[in-house]
Amino acid sequence: MTEATTLAAAAGDQDPHVGLVAVAALRKLVDQLERAQVQRAREQGWSWERIADDLGVTRQATYKKYGRR
Repeated sequence: MTEATTLAAAAGDQDPHVGLVAVAALRKLVDQLERAQVQRAREQGWSWERIADDLGVTRQATYKKYGRR
């Protein structure tokens, strides 16, 4: 079982503490994955608009979050 699968299962736990801790860990994991993919896309010459389209957000929001790193 992968970390993401384990965390997803724990997020549905009946114990709110277990569920909330898992949700926080999933949020952190998703942020790390998104950052890595945006970096990869930029290295491959993708525009901010194309990245934003795939993420379902605006170009401005994507640039604000990742453009100055």
